[in-house]
Amino acid sequence: MWEGLGLQVFLVCLGVALCSHAHSPQEHGHRRRLSLHKHRERGKEGQVLHRSKRGWVWNQFFVIEEYTGPDPVLVGRLHSDVDSGDGNIKYILSGEGAGTIFVIDDKTGNIHATKTLDREEQAQYTLTAQAVARDTNKPLEPPSEFIVKVQDINDNPPEFLYGPYHARVPEMSSVGTSVIQVTATDADDPTYGNSARLVYSILQGQPYFSVEPQTGIIRTALPNMDREKRENYSVVIQAKDMGGHMGGLSGTTEVKITLTDVNDNPPKFTQSVYTMSISEDKVVGEEVGRLNAKDPDLGENGLVTYRLVEGDGLGMFEINTDSNTREGVIKLKKLLDFETKRAYTVRVEASNAHVDPRFIAWGPYKDTATVKIMVEDADEPPNFTASSYSFEVEENAPDGTVVGRVHAKDTDVANSPVRYMIPRYTDVEQFFNIGPEDGVIRTTRPLDRETQAWHNISVSASEISGHHQDAKVRVNIKVKDVNDNAPEFATQNEVLVCENVAPGKLIETVSAVDKDEMAHRQHFRFRLAPEVANNHNFSVKDNRDSTAGIYVIRKGFSRVSQDVYLLPIEINDSGSPPMSSTNTLTIRICSCDSKHTMLSCNTEPHFLSAGLSTGALIAILACIIILLAIVVLFVALRRQKKEPLIVFEEEDIRENIITYDDEGGGEEDTEAFDIATLQNPDGINGFIPRKDIKPELQYPPLPGVRPAANSVDVDNFIKTRVSDADNDPTAPPYDSIQIYGYEGRGSVAGSLSSLETVTTDSDLDYDYLQSWGPRFKKLADLYGTKDSGDDNS
Repeated sequence: MWEGLGLQVFLVCLGVALCSHAHSPQEHGHRRRLSLHKHRERGKEGQVLHRSKRGWVWNQFFVIEEYTGPDPVLVGRLHSDVDSGDGNIKYILSGEGAGTIFVIDDKTGNIHATKTLDREEQAQYTLTAQAVARDTNKPLEPPSEFIVKVQDINDNPPEFLYGPYHARVPEMSSVGTSVIQVTATDADDPTYGNSARLVYSILQGQPYFSVEPQTGIIRTALPNMDREKRENYSVVIQAKDMGGHMGGLSGTTEVKITLTDVNDNPPKFTQSVYTMSISEDKVVGEEVGRLNAKDPDLGENGLVTYRLVEGDGLGMFEINTDSNTREGVIKLKKLLDFETKRAYTVRVEASNAHVDPRFIAWGPYKDTATVKIMVEDADEPPNFTASSYSFEVEENAPDGTVVGRVHAKDTDVANSPVRYMIPRYTDVEQFFNIGPEDGVIRTTRPLDRETQAWHNISVSASEISGHHQDAKVRVNIKVKDVNDNAPEFATQNEVLVCENVAPGKLIETVSAVDKDEMAHRQHFRFRLAPEVANNHNFSVKDNRDSTAGIYVIRKGFSRVSQDVYLLPIEINDSGSPPMSSTNTLTIRICSCDSKHTMLSCNTEPHFLSAGLSTGALIAILACIIILLAIVVLFVALRRQKKEPLIVFEEEDIRENIITYDDEGGGEEDTEAFDIATLQNPDGINGFIPRKDIKPELQYPPLPGVRPAANSVDVDNFIKTRVSDADNDPTAPPYDSIQIYGYEGRGSVAGSLSSLETVTTDSDLDYDYLQSWGPRFKKLADLYGTKDSGDDNS
């Protein structure tokens, strides 16, 4: 079939070429026809020139995609009119896929497709054809382009790229309400055939929803779908190509549709009458009870507001809405009294806060219920006749003065008597006490307003019957002022005056303060104390505004003769009773220039009086300097002196020698430096005299056997000397030499010390000394004599 199609294309191209000889070259749409012919032109000299023109016969080629036949597909044939069929022309193909996808027979010009093509990967290929001489490869024609288009087949099913979908639509929507639009895509060529023409249909979700076949818009198909009955729906949409006809490919997607809530349900109380109770001792704001009107709607559509519409308890109770539980909470608005009223009735209305006007005809969106509230009796604390009390008492009043009286009574039916007391934490210093039966408050000591002007205490009242409930009331006690404090200067500053001050000059304005309260039109009066009323230096003028001016009377002062003046001034507060005090004003004479600018007031002694004098400071500094000099001198001497600070007398060098005649314990010594090996086991239990000092008592030499001077028994001689040394505590040396003649009991070698011979009874064999050579001959003679003597005997 494909070969016949290629042949047909070739015949069409050949017919077009034949027509091109009779007509001029033209272009019609996508088809291009060129002819190759010869014509003659006359040259300048009359020479006839022959020029060859190229003539191609070709067209756009088409190849069916996804061809799976055994042979390559013949795409078409290219032929040039210069080709005489003798095989001298070679056709060359280049461009997209040349040599790999498309191959050309260089002799015939036949083009074949060697691979399966997919239009969705590449829809067309642009190639270039050229005719060249076979022997020289010289181009006979300029190259020309042509296109090979891949013809589409229906090999791709529709796909929903954005599925699965999620959509929402309000409940109770009318039929035909648009929900969502789904769109599928087909990779096939939409311009060729029906391969990409899609039709939508619904496979699941009927009869609730429908879909438009051409647009994919999903719409509601049933009226009054109620969310409270069913909220979620799953719809399956199919898209089929080939216009939905038989043999078309299809794809599906799922659309999950949720019904959103609208306010289409009124609130409803679960019961028509509610009964509640509350004790009369509950405070305002206490919760009485809860009631609930249920609304199946969601969000703001299900919000319920509650209000009291009628009943005798409208003024005693109030209702609020709990935003979390949507319950109506009835709370106490005013205090209750069981003895006054024991039951109340209110009517509660529950309504939606937001009503949808589309469903207003389905109303009313409210409901009512009756609530009966019973008041329970409670043992109440006593009740004071006033919420707080305020009293006044004069300061300095004697103890036991009555401040005021508080009164409380028991409001219960029993009307028990009341006992009063003042909690100590409100009157820590116990300025007041109260009569436990009459509630009269009295002072316990005179009060001082200047120390504490107000006393705020509490008084508690409880029933004498023994109940622990009590009531408290605040009592504010003001201490009234009594003129019991004398006035004094407001400040205690010194007044500085120049030596050359002019007479009559105002040098200071003084004022006074008083710890007592100042009465209306009450002021301070100033005057000189009587003892200095006739002084000739300064005067006082009362300004009648609680201030006074200090003036100079004399002309000039001498700082040398007197530099400080003390001026006593008497201040009177004109109170009732009047109080006065004498305050001393210190006036210091200063040195000034001609412009009355102060130069020096000689104030050093005044300030030094509060600390150390100049002489004391100089003495302290001198002591510090002397100590520093001693320290420096001591350090200098230490650096210059090379010898030790303490000089000892010359001693025998032996006194500083400590000899440890200790040898290792050998292979049997498994303990690292056991101090016990340095101790002589023979002297552990006995007395060993000290040998580091000379004894005060001299002991006579012990009697013993003294060998003759010419005796050759060296062994006896050494034993005798050793025995004398061991038993004579007065024998020298008197130094600190400590001899440890003990080696260790476990050593195989035994002791090498000759000092041990005094306590040893064993006889040693010294015959081996004879074999040690001439250097040990003397020792062999000395120690060998005993053996020889024994042998001779």
